[in-house]
Amino acid sequence: MSGKSYAQYCGLARALDLVGERWSLLIVRELLIRPARYSDLLAALPGIATNLLAQRLRDLETGGVIERRLGPPGRGVAYALTGWGVGLRETVEALLRWSAPLMVPGPGSDAVRPHWLELALTALLADRTAVPAAEIALQTAGTVLMVRVDRSGPTVTALAPSAELPGATTVLRTELPTALGLAAGTLTAEQAIAAAELTGDPGPLRRIFTRPVPP
Repeated sequence: MSGKSYAQYCGLARALDLVGERWSLLIVRELLIRPARYSDLLAALPGIATNLLAQRLRDLETGGVIERRLGPPGRGVAYALTGWGVGLRETVEALLRWSAPLMVPGPGSDAVRPHWLELALTALLADRTAVPAAEIALQTAGTVLMVRVDRSGPTVTALAPSAELPGATTVLRTELPTALGLAAGTLTAEQAIAAAELTGDPGPLRRIFTRPVPP
């Protein structure tokens, strides 16, 4: 590792030795969404220096968290999580849920990327189920996400912006701050509907984004 070790025989300390350096978990966040090339990671991590990204990738690869894979012809090498690295999903999603109060003030001048919603929604809707299933398309900032909740929980799938949606699909077209607020729970379904353009039945949106009442 390039940083200093805590030198403690404790699982948390040793985990932080490996992924506790600045930017490391954000690299993991990107690779939980999908494998990415170096240039993809550089674009998705505003503010990181090129030499620091290269160092963090080396550290994570040496530690067995990520690996390099040969991409499709003409796409070069992509970074991906190893099987062990994928085990960080539970940790990252727990931190996303824990962070909800920190999202209340909104993005302000902070950088934001619409594809981050894909992982955030999966984490923040983890306690939701629906029978029958509820599904909507969320369109924001050039990104289209199909959000589905059924008896087994949520599934979030990114679609190409030009993808054709089934005619009966409920579609919420909104600005990114509204989508982020809806994902983080700082906006209710009704507030999001009032601030956005909704096509189709609002019922699935309400069923997905209305928090369950505690018993």
